[in-house]
Amino acid sequence: MKCPYCGFAQDRVVDSRESKEADSIRRRRECERCNKRFTTYERIDEIPYMVVKKDGRREKFERSKVLNGLLRACEKRPISAGKLEDLVDQTESFLMDSPERERTTTEIGQLLMEKLKELDTVSYIRFASVYRDFKDVNEFKAELEQLLTGKDPGNRKKSSH
Repeated sequence: MKCPYCGFAQDRVVDSRESKEADSIRRRRECERCNKRFTTYERIDEIPYMVVKKDGRREKFERSKVLNGLLRACEKRPISAGKLEDLVDQTESFLMDSPERERTTTEIGQLLMEKLKELDTVSYIRFASVYRDFKDVNEFKAELEQLLTGKDPGNRKKSSH
């Protein structure tokens, strides 16, 4: 922290306390060169993680939306709530690892489908049917056939809306 009076970069913290709103920390500092005191405030960086939708819109990432989608896909399947929570955690970590603080719904959907495919193929097909928005029964059938023959259906190109 640079001293606002002399510009020296060395100081010491004299006092530290939470702000009244509890959203920042107030610190009284003393410059080690000129001995003048000044106050700084530290707060958490609250830039949200964003999801880029297929139409280009950006939305704030919401864990609950991911979890709800997984719950629907895994309904009445032998997948524990803990495993679903782990999937949501992995998705959030994937988003946090992005230098831009954002990922596309395509990237997130692919990640979730890969993980679901490892856990339960029925849940994977349910999730894929919503995520890939199959236009007719033939697209759905092709997906099932690829799954049954062992080919990776996640690599096929999806037509954009």
